[in-house]
Parts: sequence; C-alpha cells; structure tokens
Amino acid sequence: MATTEDANVLAAVTSLPELAGDEEANALFDALPVAQLASMWCALQRISRRDQTGSVWAAKVYFDHLPHDQPDRALDLVLEVLATERDKPTVMQLNDKLMLSLMFVHGTEVIDRIEMAARDNAKLRWLLGGIQFGTGKPFERRVEAIADRAAWELDDAARHRPQHPLDCETMPVPALARAWVEQYSKSDRDRDDNFFALMDFERDLREEDPDRAIDLIVEILKIETNPVLLSMLAAGPLEDVISMKTIDRIEREAKANRRFRDLLGGVWYFRAPDELKARLDALIGDNRW
Repeated sequence: MATTEDANVLAAVTSLPELAGDEEANALFDALPVAQLASMWCALQRISRRDQTGSVWAAKVYFDHLPHDQPDRALDLVLEVLATERDKPTVMQLNDKLMLSLMFVHGTEVIDRIEMAARDNAKLRWLLGGIQFGTGKPFERRVEAIADRAAWELDDAARHRPQHPLDCETMPVPALARAWVEQYSKSDRDRDDNFFALMDFERDLREEDPDRAIDLIVEILKIETNPVLLSMLAAGPLEDVISMKTIDRIEREAKANRRFRDLLGGVWYFRAPDELKARLDALIGDNRW
C-alpha cells in the first residue's frame, strides 16, 4: 500500500515536464542523490498499473537501464534501499528489478564490492539468496558462498502465497471479470500466485472455450474504463483469442458493442492470414490505436 511519503514522491515524479527523450530523462535522474533516487524507486514499486503515467514510465525506464549502464550507481541504490526501506515486499523487488540484471551483466565487476559489503550486512546476504543463474561463472560461486538462500526462499514463498486463492474454474464470468481487473491493476510487487493462476486459466479458455474467453472480455468492458488496463486487455486476451475460428463471434460483438469495436483498435494482427486481416481491417478501419 502506498504511503503518504510515496504520494509525495510520486507527485514530484508526475509533475515533471514531458521529457524529450532518453538523454533528457537520464540527465534529470542522474542529477538526483542516491537517497532521493531510492525513495523514488521504492514508491514506484507500490504504484498500481492503473495509476502509471508517462512520467512514471520514464522513471521506470531509467531504473530498468541503470544496472546495465551504471553498475556502481545501481549497487549504491540497492544498498540504500536495503538500509532505509522497511517494507519487505518492496525490498524483494530489488532482485526482480535491479540485482538480477546487475549480476548478469556486470557480476564479475561488482562481486568484490558486494563481498565486502555483505560481511556486515545481513540484509544483503538475504537478498543474494535470490540470485541464481546456473551459468557456472566464477562470481556465482562467490555469491553462493555468502548468500542466505534459506531465508530468502522462505520469504519468497510467503510473498507468492495468496490469502484467498482464486478458484477460476468455478467462478461465474462476472466474478472472473472483477478478479481480472483486480489482479491486473496490481503492481508487480503486489502480485501473488492468484495472478499467475488467472493467466493460466485465460490460456486454457483460449484453447478450450474461446467463446467464454470472449464473454470474459465483454464483461470486463462493462466495469473497466482505465486506458492502461484496456491496452492490456486488447494486447493480451483479445489479441490472443482472435483467429479464423472466432472471427464470426468477434464481428458480431463489434457490431453490437461499440466499446468492443474500439478495443479492437489496440490489437496487433499484421501477421494474421490475409482473410482474417481483411475482416479485421473492415471492423477497425481508421480506429487503430
């Protein structure tokens, strides 16, 4: 859950002017002290998908590139978050978002510094417990020697365990639609095994019951208007279910439901068979996102 401090940090991020490109964004974020950068990174982990703006995405792209482009600054950021952030699920995102990339690309360069820092830093040893590549590089053995893998794996299992597991097979379509909105709205930090169970169920629907998959999309459109979630709905479930077997149903829904027809504008189908492409072109026209 976002805190008041998060809200202040995110307000500062979203108030930034639109950036002209990567160079301008990099210059802006590079000028920030590591402590401020760490506060921003932590706040970004807790923001929901539906609340992400252009400025938020610019900040996220900067952090995605940081382990590749500036390994020492990335490690500074990791150590600062470990030292100052109390929310364990947020701290655990360090591996997914920073440490795995940092070690994969620059492990040989930073391992000396990591070993030195880990001597008196139990949190760092715990974090290293989530680093596994299996490529046999020498630095991996050095990580293994100092990592607290048992503690990490215990916490990792706990964060993925949902309090109320979804039973997708027995849920009516309206309940599935509400679950879809809830799960896809969550930040990466807040996603548990319910999200992946829902993804697996969506795949099964596409393959075994595509009509019900389309029913679910139509139901989601009844309750959701957020453009970020609608783009995910178009590029995911809708795009994946479109085929020659379902195009008749797609055409019927598009003619009866303007919102469904508008959603088709977010679908990519350039590699579709010519007949399917022509029928989609006729439905979408110039209404492409």
